[in-house]
Amino acid sequence: MPLILETIVTTVSPAGELHLVPFGLIGEDDGYVLAPFRPSPTIVNLEANPCFAASSPRDIRVIAGAVTGRRDWPTVPCAVIAGRRLADSFGHAEFEVAVVEDHETRPRFRGRMVHSAAQAPFIGYNRAQAAVVEAAILSTRLHMLEPEKVLTEMAYLAIAVGKTAGPREREAWGWIEDKVAAAIGPAARILGRDDR
Repeated sequence: MPLILETIVTTVSPAGELHLVPFGLIGEDDGYVLAPFRPSPTIVNLEANPCFAASSPRDIRVIAGAVTGRRDWPTVPCAVIAGRRLADSFGHAEFEVAVVEDHETRPRFRGRMVHSAAQAPFIGYNRAQAAVVEAAILSTRLHMLEPEKVLTEMAYLAIAVGKTAGPREREAWGWIEDKVAAAIGPAARILGRDDR
């Protein structure tokens, strides 16, 4: 199995508009790969402007927000590529697309790293942050999974949120719970409003 890093990927549209999305960056021996499913604004943007930035957000709400329709997060210009990166990140990397492997469903864009930098010290992991990432990914697969499986996984992930979350993690969890509850019903609200 390949290494997959959960990041915030930013690309620029042909009209110059920024697209910010959580993305699993696939690590391979010769670099990193983006493999979005069609249709995707990321594909359109990479075909027009073959470069992207990948940032590691300090605030987990960025990932939860992006999968729940909250995409307006501060960005700053990249150092080398013509694009922007997430402003509040532990670090980021900038890539030029070196090779495109076309596919009718999921093309692969192989990135060549042209710049990377750290923006903030990384002190440690938080289990609630990891749970929010997993729940965010789960919330993008509601059309593929049985409701019982979703509820079981949400209940397990809620344990870490209940034990280790700070205010940001609780807010992010709430956004995801709301999305899942809208799709499969109120049983998805594992942590009540008072627990967030």
